[in-house]
Amino acid sequence: MSDTAVADTRRLNSKPQDLTDAYGPPSNFLEIDIFNPQTVGVGRARFTTYEVRMRTNLPIFKLKESCVRRRYSDFEWLKNELERDSKIVVPPLPGKALKRQLPFRGDEGIFEESFIEERRQGLEQFINKIAGHPLAQNERCLHMFLQEEAIDRNYVPGKILVRTQKEKKVPVSAVETSAQISRHLPLLCGSTGTLHTKSTALLSAELARPYRL
Repeated sequence: MSDTAVADTRRLNSKPQDLTDAYGPPSNFLEIDIFNPQTVGVGRARFTTYEVRMRTNLPIFKLKESCVRRRYSDFEWLKNELERDSKIVVPPLPGKALKRQLPFRGDEGIFEESFIEERRQGLEQFINKIAGHPLAQNERCLHMFLQEEAIDRNYVPGKILVRTQKEKKVPVSAVETSAQISRHLPLLCGSTGTLHTKSTALLSAELARPYRL
């Protein structure tokens, strides 16, 4: 057997895994638990809330640990916001169980412990699928749902961006000026690539006007 063949079949020496690698926290993780359901109110104003606890080390989230209390209608709000403002396919929520809300039932309906546990599991699956999606993680509504005590239904939808230390904020005026100049370079430059003196007044007048990207 040739030396080349021996070299090709030789096993690579792998670095042995130590306890830190085996049992240390993962490089990126996101854990969301739905637990501790509580039913409050009386009559038609009765409803159940759930604790939503999140742990993560993803830089997109401002808080690495948070715990808020949410009801089923809050999950509906989040689903509707994502369907309206994001480009992801939002998974379904567990059903509203309308038959369980009919009057004169022989049981507690939607407040039966077995149904509450079934709904809790469905809500936990829903929020973990949503929060694990990279595009959904940029939506302000998700951050508000997971990390703010109260949900502001009148909030302004938008994106959450992560800036590294190497990134620098560019003033809007500088971006606009660059775009304006690029737009007029064919007009203002001759064959030599130099700026015509006659066109200086045109450039100054154009830069003074408001410009929308």
